[in-house]
Amino acid sequence: MKQLTIVKIGGNVIDNSENLHQFLLDFTALPGDKILVHGGGKIATELGESLGIEAKMVEGRRITDIETLRIVTMVYAGLINKNMVAQLQAKGTNAIGLSGADGNVIKAKKRPIEPIDYGYVGDLDETSVNINTLDSLLKADLVPVMCAITHDGATQLLNTNADTIASAIAVAMSSLYQTQLVYCFEKKGVLRDVNNDESVVREIRADEFEGLKADGTVAGGMIPKLHNAFEAIKKGVSAVYIGKADELSELKDGTFGTKMLR
Repeated sequence: MKQLTIVKIGGNVIDNSENLHQFLLDFTALPGDKILVHGGGKIATELGESLGIEAKMVEGRRITDIETLRIVTMVYAGLINKNMVAQLQAKGTNAIGLSGADGNVIKAKKRPIEPIDYGYVGDLDETSVNINTLDSLLKADLVPVMCAITHDGATQLLNTNADTIASAIAVAMSSLYQTQLVYCFEKKGVLRDVNNDESVVREIRADEFEGLKADGTVAGGMIPKLHNAFEAIKKGVSAVYIGKADELSELKDGTFGTKMLR
């Protein structure tokens, strides 16, 4: 089986042009087939505010009303996605920018309005990802760059969490490739001591996860990240990494961040 690397980046990289430039150089240097998934950053919020549309959040999640959907579609699928594709082209990567509607790559279902109405937000299941389209693009030596916009197959665009998209793609493509999933964020990985950036836990196996939660090594927002990582591994992904975006080049040496294994 050929190897496929799915890399997800968030706003902390997108919002800093210097960091983004270096990250895309490192992404270009990764060997083999790859897919990039990106979130949105501050640009959508800033554009909305300039138009008098305030971001509405519940428990840290964005409420996507129709005005917000228009803004995030313009920013995620337009400005950010095409800027990233143009930069990758300049660095020698033949990238193609996609929303979930393009090539019917990702079909989502609108989230139920109970208990909280999140608006035009899409949830994914095991049938959401069109592996044939993605496989065709990869075989044509194209690198898909996926934004956080999906569709429901009946004309409605939906805002979908980029972490979820990356995981769903990795799981779906594991039937065709040996897939590894890489989440880039602001920390070097899972830290034994949150105040010491060098105290990275290099490997965590599924049977160690509960113990690390119990002793407090894994806490707060890291718990759902690791839970999702082990769910992806359970469903066929060979390994999941969590680490700092500006250290992506270390993935080739096996020293990047924290590696989650079966």
